Order: sequence, then C-alpha cells, then structure tokens
Amino acid sequence: MTIVLKNKETLVFEDFIFQCVIGKKGLVKKKIEGDKKTPIGKFSLGNVYYRKDRHPKPITKLKCIPINKNMGWCDDIRNKRNYNKLIKVNKTIKHEKLFRKDHKYDFLIPINYNTKKIKIGGGSAIFIHLTNNFKPTLGCIALNKKDFLILLKVIKRTTKITIS
Repeated sequence: MTIVLKNKETLVFEDFIFQCVIGKKGLVKKKIEGDKKTPIGKFSLGNVYYRKDRHPKPITKLKCIPINKNMGWCDDIRNKRNYNKLIKVNKTIKHEKLFRKDHKYDFLIPINYNTKKIKIGGGSAIFIHLTNNFKPTLGCIALNKKDFLILLKVIKRTTKITIS
C-alpha cells in the first residue's frame, strides 16, 4: 500500500485523492539542504507527531508522539551526530522547531528520506504536514487538516510514499 504523489498538487492513496502542495522549486533526484525541492523516490514513513495541547490524539495505526516545546529536527550540516534527526532543542544546534505558533506542525509525519545512511547536506526534515493556504513548502508535502486526518485513518506502519 503506497501513497503516490501523482503530480505537484495531487496525492493518491487507494480510492482517496487529496489536494497537496510540494516544495517551492519542484521535485529533484539529488536534494541539497535548503534547495526548497521535494526529493524523488520511494520512502517509508515515520511516527505521527501531534500537538496534544491543540488536538486530541488522532485515529491512526501509526505510533503517535505528542510534540513538546523542546522538540526540534536537526538541519545543521555542521552537526554530523544529529543531522536529520529528532532532537531536544538546543541553541547551539540549527534546527526546525516542531512546537510552532502557526498550525503547520499540529500534525506531521516524517518521510524517511536521508535517514538510513545519512548524507550530511543531503536534505533534512522532509515531512507530510499541514497547510491552510496551499503555498509551496521548503521541500515537504502539505495537506489540509481534514485530508491529513483522513490519510492518518487509512494508512498503516508499512505504508510507503512514492514521489516522482
């Protein structure tokens, strides 16, 4: 069972078709940190992270992890140990803050891109997250909240995503 990015604004899973948005500069095979492009390939998905101060735990077969104020995702190319990993926020490590004032990360699923044999500078923090205006992302895939919650109900741990 695979989620397929059909084109730059359509995500398909089984009989479900979702409007989405991708990286501002389109798709790319060789992603570089900060290029605003969405990586091409077939990837597994991580756990669901959610803001329990704003929403109840979502209905899903994936493991759900509440986001707290100390959570970040390392995008620091100088930090070989933590690059492209969930971290405890630290002023000395450049990171993507997960506990945000806006609602983009009220729900998110990391796409397991560049997570096995991590290539420093090869791109980090590639998520499926929320959007309310369908403005292009910095490399992630974004859905509206209603569609994201539907997707969560129908996918499972073995679901993959194909971006092409």
